[in-house]
Amino acid sequence: MTPVRPALDEDRRLAALARYRVLDTAREQGFDDLAVLASEVCDTPIAVVNLIADGRQWFKAEVGLGVDSTPLETSFCGTALLEDEFLLVPDATQDARFDCNPLVTADGGLRFYAGALLKSPDGFPIGTLCVLDHKPRALSERQQRALRMLANQVMAQLELRLALVEREEANAELRASAARFHAAVDAVQGIVWTNSPSGEMVGEQPGWAALTGQGHKDYSGYGWARAVHPDDAEPTVQAWNAAVAEQRPFAFEHRVRRHDGAWRRFSIRAIPTFDEGGAIREWVGVHTDVTDLREAEEQLRRLNGQLEERFSEALAERQLLAELVERTDAFVQVADLEFRWLAINRAAADEFERIYGTRPLVGHCMLDLLADQPEHQQAVKDVWSRALGGDEFTATGQFGAPGRDRRFYEMKFNVLRDSDGRQIGAYQFVYDVTKRVQEQAALAEAQEALRQSQKLEAIGQLTGGVAHDFNNLLTVIRGSVDLLRRGNLSEDKRGRYLDAIGDTAERAAKLTGQLLSFARRQALSADLFDVGMSLQEVATMLQTMTGSRVQLSIEVPLSPCFVVADRSQFDTAIVNMGINARDAMAGEGRLSIAAGAVSGLPAIRGHAAVAGDFVAVTVTDTGEGIPADQLDRIFEPFFTTKGVGQGTGLGLSQVIGFAKQSGGDIRVSSSPGEGTTFTLYLPRAQADEAALPSPVEEISSIHGGGVCVLVVEDNQDVGGFATGALAELGYDSMLVADAASALELLRDDPDRFHVVFTDVVMPGMNGVELAQEVRRLHPRVAVLLTSGYSHVLAQNGNHGFELLHKPYSIEQLSRVFRKAVQWRLEPERTIPAP
Repeated sequence: MTPVRPALDEDRRLAALARYRVLDTAREQGFDDLAVLASEVCDTPIAVVNLIADGRQWFKAEVGLGVDSTPLETSFCGTALLEDEFLLVPDATQDARFDCNPLVTADGGLRFYAGALLKSPDGFPIGTLCVLDHKPRALSERQQRALRMLANQVMAQLELRLALVEREEANAELRASAARFHAAVDAVQGIVWTNSPSGEMVGEQPGWAALTGQGHKDYSGYGWARAVHPDDAEPTVQAWNAAVAEQRPFAFEHRVRRHDGAWRRFSIRAIPTFDEGGAIREWVGVHTDVTDLREAEEQLRRLNGQLEERFSEALAERQLLAELVERTDAFVQVADLEFRWLAINRAAADEFERIYGTRPLVGHCMLDLLADQPEHQQAVKDVWSRALGGDEFTATGQFGAPGRDRRFYEMKFNVLRDSDGRQIGAYQFVYDVTKRVQEQAALAEAQEALRQSQKLEAIGQLTGGVAHDFNNLLTVIRGSVDLLRRGNLSEDKRGRYLDAIGDTAERAAKLTGQLLSFARRQALSADLFDVGMSLQEVATMLQTMTGSRVQLSIEVPLSPCFVVADRSQFDTAIVNMGINARDAMAGEGRLSIAAGAVSGLPAIRGHAAVAGDFVAVTVTDTGEGIPADQLDRIFEPFFTTKGVGQGTGLGLSQVIGFAKQSGGDIRVSSSPGEGTTFTLYLPRAQADEAALPSPVEEISSIHGGGVCVLVVEDNQDVGGFATGALAELGYDSMLVADAASALELLRDDPDRFHVVFTDVVMPGMNGVELAQEVRRLHPRVAVLLTSGYSHVLAQNGNHGFELLHKPYSIEQLSRVFRKAVQWRLEPERTIPAP
């Protein structure tokens, strides 16, 4: 026998069990009902009311076993008695106490056990109410609580049964006493009494006197009624008189004050005795103390009431939970680690059947159920594997067979754990969100249509503004060309017309640069420079442009604030903001420009804040301010609050384009009548002044004779201009239209060409890719890039190659080629990689 307690405790435990006189008794409905309820509440095939005797365990009730006892050596319950209240074994094969038990190792053996102790009132465990299963599983906290409650009801049933047995024994004793009463009535001295035929107590009544302590004078006649409880005295006398009058046996119960002052309940039984003539001789009665019996019966009634109440509560709680799960519009599913359903509500089962054509049941494996639909099997496996792997998450996905109805579902997964915190599965709440997804898709489509409409509107504004400004510029150029064609022009007029054409071309180039900066397609020439020094250099020009009635103040930090950006674009941005401020002040007011280092870029126009070191340049005016409804539009191309002909509306577009391309942003704050402040943020660079680029020494003029240039340009007009300009500078040149042709010429005659001058944007291989190939295959050949609209460079940089922006002047062309020729004069050097 497996020891469960030390010897002394075991003796007392067995005595506590023997007290109930229940071992080896017949099946009883009350215990059977509790076993069935435990099986149903815990959803297990086996449930047992188990009493641990000497060397065996005996079943007062059982579901799913078919035997009434088993040896204690293989018992789970023997171990359960060592626990304080409850033993839970989710998987016996994983528990060292049971993994070798023949009940576990047998084919189809027991894997799961949960037992709540049955304890006598004095605290001795006499058995268990346990549930078992042939597969590992878990019990919820609610099921464990219910199992403990049912164990309490088993003990209540045992106590009730004991009370009934004891009452039956008492009744048997009373019957035996009644039989002996007639034989020994004359010898009995107790609570036997006699009354006169008229019902009065007369003579000596030693039994009554001993019970109540009354003397002869006290109880004579109806004096005995004074020993009866005041609430019971009158009803007793009335009932007694009625029995005497009718000469019938008297039976009653009342409370009597005992000689020690205690009130006890007595059952009264009195019968008349008759003489030969049929007249009543006397009344013989007996008072039987039934206080303890009535208390036991009352306790039994209370226990029965509690049992019924608890049973009803358990059923109601289980029913309420079931109704909540079944009535919800959510699809509720619970699965174990093997993808088997532990629970599924009707809504989920109906939906699964609707979209997959097969109905799931508890115990089914969802993967097996979808074995003939591998694509959907994999989709279900993917999402459940994540949850069964321990992840708790919410996801939205589309499921279902296309031929039936594929729907979108929002799924919330949580981990299912046993009482020890170990994961035993996962549960899922699912809602059909197809309508919401469709509405979101429709909203996104509408938003995209709105964006396209806004793009079309912006393009319309862009083309109209560009056409207006370029028509003005072309009017000057065309008029000047027509005037140059007239004869007899003086040199002075000819010079003025040529200067007008040149100035207008420069203005056109600046306008193009502003457009490219706004579009963020212009390849910026990034240099390391000090913002404060640049502001001081541009101050004189800005003062001239703003006029004498504008008080200009420039405040720069004492320590250098370096940035890496296109310095000319930076200067242009400051000038554009300055001119914008001048116009806002109508040419009169205060314009303050200050710079300094700041930490972090704040959230601007819905963009998240950015951590890091930045340089902030603030431009503040005392102008009329910007209305709130226009603040979000001031950076749009061609949007301006100025009059017709007073501005292109591209100044602030250039500023924001430059800021974005440089890794920064611009913020504006304004109140009507209180002026406006623009704050330009640029990433701060760390550098010593010694690291600043030194002024470039002037390269001496070198004639192009002997240097051959391969010009790669897909536009014949531009290519013809380039070769003509190079010829004027003394260079030999050859024009090809694409990169493939250029590489072929270099391969066939590698020593002929000294410089490759290529456009960036071309069909097929672009100019940057061509330059990289030339560097790899012909390292002694210099490469120069040129572009007027280079999104490749804007996105990826120039990879270390010299870049000449279109439109370029002859002077600019000459300068970059003098650098290339300088490399040719150093034959031991090769073009370095960046």
